[in-house]
Amino acid sequence: MRGAVGRGGPVQLPGRPGRLAILRRLAEGEARVTDLVSGVGLAQSTVSAHLSCLRDCGLITSRPQGRASLYSLARPELLDLLAAAEQLLAATGEAVDLCPTYGTHPAPEEPAR
Repeated sequence: MRGAVGRGGPVQLPGRPGRLAILRRLAEGEARVTDLVSGVGLAQSTVSAHLSCLRDCGLITSRPQGRASLYSLARPELLDLLAAAEQLLAATGEAVDLCPTYGTHPAPEEPAR
């Protein structure tokens, strides 16, 4: 999980709602890009970019199935991390992300067309 722990790591996931939505969906089981596009409501190019990032960080894995790929969570402990992150966000809202000193201001995500 080289990339996942450097420069903000999992803490940045809440700052990217699309990535978090993809991880939540993959927590339910394997999915194809088309499944994720319809499930999270983002454009295919945006979902693919998030999948590449999550795979490069070691958080998800993929396997070929015919002409498609099936994506899944790479580590079961990621479910615990997601649950803890959701509890933290429920308790603090977006206070950390909006902090003028430490907050991030990610580019808006492209909606599905």
